[in-house]
Amino acid sequence: MTTEPPYLRIAGEIRRRIESGELAPGDPVPSTRGITQEWGVAMATATKALGALNQEGLVRAVPGVGTVVAESGRERATTPARQLSREHIVRTAIELVDAEGLAALSMRRIATEFGTSTMALYRHVPSKGELVRLMAEAVFGSGPTGPRPAGWRPHLEREARWLWKQYARHPWLARSMAGLTRPMASPNAMLYTERVLAALAGLGLTPEQMLHVHLTILGYAQGIAMAVELESQARQDSGMTAEEWMTSMESRMDAIQATAAYPVLSTFFGTDDFELELGTLFEFGLARVLDGVEGMVEDTSPAMTARQAGHRRVVNDEHC
Repeated sequence: MTTEPPYLRIAGEIRRRIESGELAPGDPVPSTRGITQEWGVAMATATKALGALNQEGLVRAVPGVGTVVAESGRERATTPARQLSREHIVRTAIELVDAEGLAALSMRRIATEFGTSTMALYRHVPSKGELVRLMAEAVFGSGPTGPRPAGWRPHLEREARWLWKQYARHPWLARSMAGLTRPMASPNAMLYTERVLAALAGLGLTPEQMLHVHLTILGYAQGIAMAVELESQARQDSGMTAEEWMTSMESRMDAIQATAAYPVLSTFFGTDDFELELGTLFEFGLARVLDGVEGMVEDTSPAMTARQAGHRRVVNDEHC
């Protein structure tokens, strides 16, 4: 007789709680740390237990929340095939990818959500690539609300923070629009570009400088946002939050620190004051980027241009 591995036994108990209704769809399931405390097992065993439940489709990772009970196929609201529309398909795809990541998206999967055939979807959306474009277009469909801020810098800050909010809410969005050199033909995304360029208009910048400022802010936001998607995927794959993962790495970090090979970096290992938060990192970098833009704007101001012209005249006179 074979003995059931501990992680399967734990997964079975959590499965029982889900099937009995003790844990309802959307309820958090025991975290890896909670499993280690309740069942007295190692972190790796707890991770495997949550991984097994995830593979069964019983749980899913929710950014900022943790691992929760997934909705079952019977409980998930579906739209009859006769009600299929491009809008319904795009909305369903966004909900799916927000929860499970871009890798989960396929025309067959969306067809399953509607209880229809893949061919029925193609009458509304011709391809997966077009579906992703439409998803991004839908996200960019509504911009910031309220009156336009006074001044170019507050205006750019509002646009950049709005963009970051969309990336944080939809972790797949940054990768789906990551091509700076091959932008998608997206009217709504172009409206975002128009708003940024409008903030820079009349400052004395050349068209090339204005476009470079826009692409620099866009590229910066996308770069940080890629970490949001990676964290979301890592949480889904491992069943561990970032904090739980760091706890599991403590012994390895301690061993690295003991080598004394990283004297400056090691000083960060023992402090509890520093905690990397992507939103804070985004704000720090955004301020530095806009500081650089501000310097460029000041260089193009009439007063600065006059001073520079005067300086050039003095230099030329000295060399005459």
